[in-house]
Amino acid sequence: MRTRLRICKTKMRFADQAAAQVVSAHYDQLVRPYRCDRCGAWHLTSRRKGKRIARPAASAPE
Repeated sequence: MRTRLRICKTKMRFADQAAAQVVSAHYDQLVRPYRCDRCGAWHLTSRRKGKRIARPAASAPE
């Protein structure tokens, strides 16, 4: 699903995923960063349905 331009314009923009995650930690509600297909920046969303959640990086075997 493509982000609507009107929605993109009203959301905060972050230069990278790390910056978005820092801000998302301050919210009471669960929010996650995603790359916008309109502007290429990172936004925050609380939507979970139909969104892929990145798996944590696998640790190297010892």
